[in-house]
Amino acid sequence: MNSEAAAILTLLSYLLLISALLIYQAVRLPDGWRAWILFAITRVYAPGLWHVRRNRRCPFPGDSAGIVIANHRSPTDPIILWYNSHLGNPQKKMRCISFLMAREYYELPGLVGWISRAMHSIPVDRNGQDVVPVREALRRLKEGGLIGVFPEGGIQEGRPIAHANSGIAFLALRSKAPVYPVYINSSPRGENMIEPFYSRADTSLVFGEPIDLSDYHAKRLTREVLEEVTTLMMWKLAELGETEYLGSPRPDSQTAVIPIPSDRYHTAN
Repeated sequence: MNSEAAAILTLLSYLLLISALLIYQAVRLPDGWRAWILFAITRVYAPGLWHVRRNRRCPFPGDSAGIVIANHRSPTDPIILWYNSHLGNPQKKMRCISFLMAREYYELPGLVGWISRAMHSIPVDRNGQDVVPVREALRRLKEGGLIGVFPEGGIQEGRPIAHANSGIAFLALRSKAPVYPVYINSSPRGENMIEPFYSRADTSLVFGEPIDLSDYHAKRLTREVLEEVTTLMMWKLAELGETEYLGSPRPDSQTAVIPIPSDRYHTAN
């Protein structure tokens, strides 16, 4: 065998080995091969196109339940929040954040629908009458899953946090799972649901500390309690974005907005 043939054979051997390792990782991923493919693509794609930065390591847990709440300005927000979230936990365990999302987008046949199903999202009817998604979210939290919620409902304009449904408070108090607020700055926008996925942006994530709701765990889940907890959580989220919550006045017990210096951000790689 000449040197050229040996080099080609060696290269093919490496390619086969890499392919076998990739297939092995994809099969072993608890969330399935589609989630792994999405992760592999986004891990290369997102930093270059959206220049994602963050203020700190992602605080999401690696092996226990948690609820992630964030503002919502782009259809790309779920994967921007997800694709590097595993780097913050000690196990470096990559797992999906199952977002509650509008059923009409979950069932789309194209890119948005495929991503939604790959991330094990939970479809929700916009009329708010269906209790099945809440039960499914509570079940997954009981099993130690991560649930993602955009409390404003749909994609919004501007920086202030729009009025939020108190369902997020019910989910947090009933499950007693820790709530992790994240404010997304400058996620990619577009004229339709697909354009943001190929539009350039300079995106940053501001991770906050888990919101302590332990004082409410023993209380009856009345409408007043749910509204109070919703207001508390939304103002915590608004503070991360140095903005305000338009749904209710700031609770007296909360502190003023604390500016976050821009030099604290670093590339989320």
